[in-house]
Amino acid sequence: MNRAEAVRQQLLRIETTLRHHQQWQGTPPDTAAFNSDQPFCLDTLAPYEWLQWIFIPRMNALLDSNTPLPQAFAIAPYYEVALHPGHPAREEVLELLQEMDVWFTEENQ
Repeated sequence: MNRAEAVRQQLLRIETTLRHHQQWQGTPPDTAAFNSDQPFCLDTLAPYEWLQWIFIPRMNALLDSNTPLPQAFAIAPYYEVALHPGHPAREEVLELLQEMDVWFTEENQ
């Protein structure tokens, strides 16, 4: 499996996990929520909203367009802080994000 396929499958795993834990929304947030200038839109979106409405669609768009994927990024550390212990799907989502972070940091070492 190539890197693009692995990333796409990991994105699907994240979505499936969020859906399984009823953390996937059927309706997008108000358009204004996407105008944040804060990392992860932390002032306008909940952590799982950012994954659902920004991260997953943008990564899939990059994959669909054969645009090079971002390099040397990590998002799991934000989720370790943003999601309190006991938050629905916290441990499962963190594990998936940590795996993805490794792919994007190992490639650049």
